[in-house]
Amino acid sequence: MERKQRQAELIRQWQPWQHSTGAKTILGKAKVSRNAFKGGFRVLLQDAARYLREQKQFVSEI
Repeated sequence: MERKQRQAELIRQWQPWQHSTGAKTILGKAKVSRNAFKGGFRVLLQDAARYLREQKQFVSEI
């Protein structure tokens, strides 16, 4: 517990939030703009798999 209190005090003294400036380059800004992105590729892959199964079934019926 003492360690956490000491660490908290050091962080308050250091104040890292005062030094944070964010991304400066275009690539950095593009990268951090995706920080909140939670996904979506899995849904796209599931849709693609479903489409391919339907196509396979359609071809087998011909």
